[in-house]
Amino acid sequence: MNNQLAKFSSLQGKRVFITGGGTGIGEEMVTAFAAQGAQVAFVDIAQEVSIALCERVAATGHPTPKFRYCDITDIPALQKVMAELAIEIGDFDVLVNNAANDQRHETENVTLEYWNQRIAINQRPMFFTCQAVLPGMKRKGGGSIINVSSISWHVKSAGYPVYATSKAAVVGLTRGLAREFGTHGIRVNTVTPGWVMTQRQIDLWVDDAAEIEIKKSQCLPTKLMPQHIASMVLFLAADDGAMCTAQEFIVDAGWV
Repeated sequence: MNNQLAKFSSLQGKRVFITGGGTGIGEEMVTAFAAQGAQVAFVDIAQEVSIALCERVAATGHPTPKFRYCDITDIPALQKVMAELAIEIGDFDVLVNNAANDQRHETENVTLEYWNQRIAINQRPMFFTCQAVLPGMKRKGGGSIINVSSISWHVKSAGYPVYATSKAAVVGLTRGLAREFGTHGIRVNTVTPGWVMTQRQIDLWVDDAAEIEIKKSQCLPTKLMPQHIASMVLFLAADDGAMCTAQEFIVDAGWV
């Protein structure tokens, strides 16, 4: 990250759990939290790149992230990994529900099996990770949960109706938990990215037509990058965001 960006002293030594931390926005979050002195644990199904990420962070002298392979659609496996990591490094102070898959699909082709599979990736794990960190955050007397949504449902994008449904549900989950968790000093917020230029997006969908659409739709001309999302997540995780909860923070260069 840019050396001119904020340093959040309250994140030093914090225990952070991130889903989908191996690539893209998640990779940037892992790197950014480690640069703040936090102890990061993350899960992903991309094993080789996740191990390489841990090695790169370690080489910088920042706390080495703890990576565990986990398919988050397997809720018992996810719960087991989270419990083991909490024992290893301590109860989590911060949870970032980042993992998702925006595979394109048309309404006519959606089967019940496909619907359930997409929900199992993009929606269901968020609830169970929140449930898993609750006892530890209660013991600590507080914590911060950040659930990652998408502007796709705000802007009425076509081409992935199940994904849009699941990402709209993120806001409902956040608001539904904020009151209950708030009595324990736990903040729950949504961060909603715009079209972020991850390598996956560039490889699959950012063609000449997309470049025109980005320039037309964003208020700011600068490309939206993973570090822009990580910066908002860091703020909400830190004590600087102490009175922010039940809110949706949109980081999209003014698209919505």
